[in-house]
Amino acid sequence: MRTSFTLVAIVLFSLTLFAADKIAPLNVKEGLWEMTVTHSMTGMPAMPAIPPDALAKMPPEQRARIEAMMKGGASTDVHKQCVTREKLERQSAFSDDRNECTRTVLNSTGSKLEVKIHCEKSGGQGSTDGTLLVEVVGSDNVKGSMHWVTNSSGRNMNMDFTFSSKYLGPACGDVK
Repeated sequence: MRTSFTLVAIVLFSLTLFAADKIAPLNVKEGLWEMTVTHSMTGMPAMPAIPPDALAKMPPEQRARIEAMMKGGASTDVHKQCVTREKLERQSAFSDDRNECTRTVLNSTGSKLEVKIHCEKSGGQGSTDGTLLVEVVGSDNVKGSMHWVTNSSGRNMNMDFTFSSKYLGPACGDVK
């Protein structure tokens, strides 16, 4: 369950990075990027125990992430993304727009982006509020942080992320 919340938060970050109308494109190289995201959460409902035989069948990296989540510790994910000029100009680099979220751009330059985000779950089932900060360290290096508070069924869950992204090269291959 915690993994799904982590993935949702990473996707929300991706979906919001270039989705607001007032965002100036970040001054970064086009091509393949690798993003390393470290995240922690508090306020999660207790996870059911995973049987030892199921843990034993998992690849070592997945097992370590699951065990860290069960202990409530921080975990790290690494994934690749393709940044194109078209995506930068359309303000949709890293993903598509999400209509259920509203964004307020606090600061937007070629080297820094600060955004407040509010998302409503369908059917009044809760909401998520967050802040995102992205800083261009160089045209081939980006870092940032996010803080999310999700309210669902009267329970708050806090998610904190730090990330760094480095340029790998101009060819994206199969990565979109």
